[in-house]
Amino acid sequence: MKEGALAPIKNTVDTLKSGNANQPVTGIITTMFPTITVIEEAVKRNANFIIAHEPSFYNHRDDVNLVKNNTVLARKLQLLEKHKIAIWRFHDYCHSINPDIISYGVARKAEWLPYYKAESPVLTIPKVSLKQLVQHLKTTLGISNLRIIGDPEQWCERIALLPGAAGGQFQINAASSEKPDVLVDGEVSEWETAEYVRDLRLLGGNMALIVLGHAVSEEPGMEWFVEWLQPKLPAVKITHIASGNPFTWM
Repeated sequence: MKEGALAPIKNTVDTLKSGNANQPVTGIITTMFPTITVIEEAVKRNANFIIAHEPSFYNHRDDVNLVKNNTVLARKLQLLEKHKIAIWRFHDYCHSINPDIISYGVARKAEWLPYYKAESPVLTIPKVSLKQLVQHLKTTLGISNLRIIGDPEQWCERIALLPGAAGGQFQINAASSEKPDVLVDGEVSEWETAEYVRDLRLLGGNMALIVLGHAVSEEPGMEWFVEWLQPKLPAVKITHIASGNPFTWM
């Protein structure tokens, strides 16, 4: 908060999810989701503090009582307790820092920093076809498959970049107000944003949609966060471990 000159956020989800706030830190891991694999890798690296952008326990507020008698949740909690791993969520403040840690990190990895503006989700890039844009994102962000709505040959120049899960209302309002050539989202609700784009095109509009996937769309931000944080904590080793895409394409 001090480094970002931020005011406290009421009811923030950026709280400690496991561990003890007073325990000595042996190493820090940044990640999107603190998966079992990420936790086990943290143990191997003797890092007992994980900074995760998204929830640890499968719901926004990490309420461990949301699902009763759940074996998966119980075993994850046991693993964290066994190795004394502290997890802190870095979400609300992450998006409040200027520039936004996530969007800046994504623009950086996509090689779009010359077109990035911290105050706007819109980037105006050199004109490319939708097909070329998809290939560029796959290559720079390391994503094997993308979903699109649109004509692969249509031209794209004005891009609305909305990584993560901004929600249908926000995504649709951005599409309506910013009028981009293509909406690049992390995660979409198929019955909201995707159907809006489909109807827009059926009514003569030309905006396309690219869906990156939630985890992989924000991971570059948590990767860049290491570079942001390390100079502030020079005595602690900070490493990024990608949680990765949970889906396999067949």
